[in-house]
Amino acid sequence: ENMIETLIHIAKVVEKEDITVLLEPWNTKIDHPYNFLSDPDVALDIIKTVNHKNIKILYDIYHMQIMKGNITHFIKENIQYIGHFHIAGIPGRRDPLANNELNYPFIIKEAIKAGYKGIFGLEYWPTMKPEESLKAVIKYLNS
Repeated sequence: ENMIETLIHIAKVVEKEDITVLLEPWNTKIDHPYNFLSDPDVALDIIKTVNHKNIKILYDIYHMQIMKGNITHFIKENIQYIGHFHIAGIPGRRDPLANNELNYPFIIKEAIKAGYKGIFGLEYWPTMKPEESLKAVIKYLNS
């Protein structure tokens, strides 16, 4: 309730400044055991209650695969509430390449088909030199 009330007040300021506030649910199973926001549906309920175009979800696919799965369905059903994406390989938050459990090129294409026009942020721990990793990841994501 405090979060909702605060976001309603913040929404007035961010609209005037043309800023978007993003709520990011994190996984509590591996990386953030004490985080209070770990369920994308709870984040969605908060955003729908606040009901403002400048308050959205940062949908971190790594965290949400760990917590809930069903990634493309959530994206398709809720794209209007998603303001940004984070990508990382699973398991281990490593390079998001073909050797992880998610098909990121497919997920990206589905998000774009659903209407997403923003960028996809890479948030992972490289397993090779960062420049090599970035080149490999970009090549894979564009495949």
